[in-house]
Amino acid sequence: MPEGLSKTLWEENMDIAMSCLNHPFVRGIASGNLPKDRFNWYVGQDYFYLQAFAKAFCLAVVKAPDVEGMKAFHELAGGALGEMSLHIGFEEKLGANVKAVIPSRATRMYTDFLLATAWERDAGLIAAATTPCNRLYAWLGQNLMKGANKDNPYIDWILTYSSESFEELAQKTEMLIDRYAKDDDITRSIYRYAMICEYEFFDAAWKHD
Repeated sequence: MPEGLSKTLWEENMDIAMSCLNHPFVRGIASGNLPKDRFNWYVGQDYFYLQAFAKAFCLAVVKAPDVEGMKAFHELAGGALGEMSLHIGFEEKLGANVKAVIPSRATRMYTDFLLATAWERDAGLIAAATTPCNRLYAWLGQNLMKGANKDNPYIDWILTYSSESFEELAQKTEMLIDRYAKDDDITRSIYRYAMICEYEFFDAAWKHD
């Protein structure tokens, strides 16, 4: 789990993390009872989101002040692109359509924020904007894995986000916060806004008809 500033930011936003864990959409993934159409809609939206997520890391490569940061952001961009293959798998397995997506308001709210931050801010603030996604999903996956059933139709989602490799991605973005971000109101505001976007993302998927 995180240390330093990244730990402080995570702990300050645990209220949103808990709201995500207890959201009916996430509980539906945990139980396997989430309606397939809602999950498939979410998968398509997330596929669109991940493209912006990967681009944000690519822009951070250019802005990283040292080689270590360049390497870390490059690896994180690769991780985001690799995550997209999971969504292609859901397209084949569950009938999700990931390539013909009209992004929702919640999705645009998140992707526009990510890309604006990546274009306008420094490496530390890009790390603050991207870390909530990786840390939250790792935390959710690890929590859902505790009661996971192999027959759950969403078991691949749970396995991916509970994995050691995904935990490593979360720790890498947290390391970049600790390395580059300032302990100030701007960093806190960007981190919390990303957490709010995460909740709104799940909520939009749950309410989708």
